[in-house]
Amino acid sequence: MPTRRAVLAVALTLLAAAGCSGSSSGDEQAAQNTLVVSTFPFGVKEFEQAVVDPFTKKTGIKVELDTGSNADRLSKLKLAKGEPEADVVLISDYFAALGQKDGLFEKVDVPAMKELAPFATEGAYDGPAYTHQLNGVIYNTDKLTKEQAADWQLFGNAAYQKKVALPDISVTAGQLMISGVGEAYGKGPYDIDASLRTLAGWAPNVLQFYSSTTEVTNLLSQGEIVAADALSGFATQLVTSGEPIAWTAPAKGRYMATNRAMIPKGARNQDGAKKFIDYLLSAEAQSATAKIVGDLPVNPKADIPPDIAKVTGEAAKDPVAAGYKTLDPAQLVDTRDAWVKRFTREVAGK
Repeated sequence: MPTRRAVLAVALTLLAAAGCSGSSSGDEQAAQNTLVVSTFPFGVKEFEQAVVDPFTKKTGIKVELDTGSNADRLSKLKLAKGEPEADVVLISDYFAALGQKDGLFEKVDVPAMKELAPFATEGAYDGPAYTHQLNGVIYNTDKLTKEQAADWQLFGNAAYQKKVALPDISVTAGQLMISGVGEAYGKGPYDIDASLRTLAGWAPNVLQFYSSTTEVTNLLSQGEIVAADALSGFATQLVTSGEPIAWTAPAKGRYMATNRAMIPKGARNQDGAKKFIDYLLSAEAQSATAKIVGDLPVNPKADIPPDIAKVTGEAAKDPVAAGYKTLDPAQLVDTRDAWVKRFTREVAGK
């Protein structure tokens, strides 16, 4: 199927050949009927089933997905210099904040935002959250109790030497872990000195600082570790498959990440972009993404599937009531490079 960019190129060529340089109706119609959504490279088919196909059926607007990592897609936006290919960018909160610092996004305001949990529309971001992720501990229930798993000191316990894993700072759980440890052992979520000092003490006990979902789930399934700091979504498939695996929130230092729905400045189909985000935030779409994709919703009216509820309990529907907090991007953007270097040198390199 031709992409919108190809359609627009053909339309412009035909118009020029026909001597219709004063008319842009073909160009405008092509832009209005097609939407480019930049998103993550995983769960694409599930996302199409849960959101894209129903949206197209409701509106007649075709959606073209452009996938890639957070960093790669943000770099593409910067290089576009105000003429982006994407009309909607679905991106993690930290990278959304980086893009905002460079003035890459418009302020989003759509009707469905009034239905969302307050944390999803906090003023620090130009676009609303459309999913959230909870940080905690995934563990082997044959080896640990829930109380043991919820205690951060587990990762420094000599009884589990080389039987635990922690995330690298490069992954979402990494920053949430650093902030959780900073709160539990220091002055708060941005106390990098206390956090890295504590993590450095645990480092000899850690089998691996992982950088992918596959790594940590394989280590657990194969019995190489008994626990790992991880996002709740890591546990869902393992728990529902019947393995002796569970997930719990830490006793102290509970932080969550969000994925944001953003509209880049210069987007060619801003009207369609707003319609897409409005649908994405609806209870209908939020329920479908929770059921089919496994994402935690931000619309309190969304249904929580039994498999997710089994892992996270009430925290899936109301993370704030369960003690979870978001991080202030203003505290992280300017310090990120220094923190990454320090984590690599002082913790992962031990």
